[in-house]
Amino acid sequence: MERIQKLLAAAGVGSRRGIEEWLRAGRLAVNGSVAKLGDRAGPGDAFLLDGQPLLLQQASATGAGEGAATEAGATVLLYNKPTGEVTTRHDPQGRPTVFDRLPPAPSGRWVVVGRLDVNTSGLLLFTNDGALAHRLMHPSFEVQRSYLARVRGTPGPDLPAKLLRGVMLEDGLARFSRVEARGRSEGHTWFEVTLGEGRNREVRRAFEALGHEVSRLKRLAYGPFRLPDELPAGKAVIVSGPELAQVLR
Repeated sequence: MERIQKLLAAAGVGSRRGIEEWLRAGRLAVNGSVAKLGDRAGPGDAFLLDGQPLLLQQASATGAGEGAATEAGATVLLYNKPTGEVTTRHDPQGRPTVFDRLPPAPSGRWVVVGRLDVNTSGLLLFTNDGALAHRLMHPSFEVQRSYLARVRGTPGPDLPAKLLRGVMLEDGLARFSRVEARGRSEGHTWFEVTLGEGRNREVRRAFEALGHEVSRLKRLAYGPFRLPDELPAGKAVIVSGPELAQVLR
């Protein structure tokens, strides 16, 4: 028996964070009873989300989160997110979501790997393999994310060193593994930065803590996946089979 959010995330149903939100909202039932955060279940239990059955991918749930290999049928989708879209399936405010333009998953359903806020563009990953999603998102694996940040004004030459040393935020230290200046344009300075975690608005908040506003932010890479130069905003490309195995290797 495992915690429900771990079991369902490993089975490719959704992200742990999203499933925890379902539990808090009382949207998820197990064997006919409304489930709550902290409850446990097994792959043989019957799950309902908003009254509709959830079918688990049994094989991918086994050993997920323990370094298990991904399924042979795993697929990763690279999406070039434009600004203005939210990273959720349904938005109460009626804003466009990243799921509106995605092709159907070849099996199971798409699980979003990490998030981007509404004003951030660039690479957003999806997969139908819950174990792979877990390994890409869990902080213990320190999967590197790279961004291109446009900062207002002309920061001092010591800014990169400060970011590399780490910036204390309200939820802990934000430390960058790489910071490189990428030139200037019309009163702005560009930086390419890399860090090994993905807390909410972490890049923006780190720059702001040092007195510099990020006016534009684009994710360039997530782990071994990099945003293809030829992929237009709002479009996606699927990586699977031998190509995916080579990237992950």
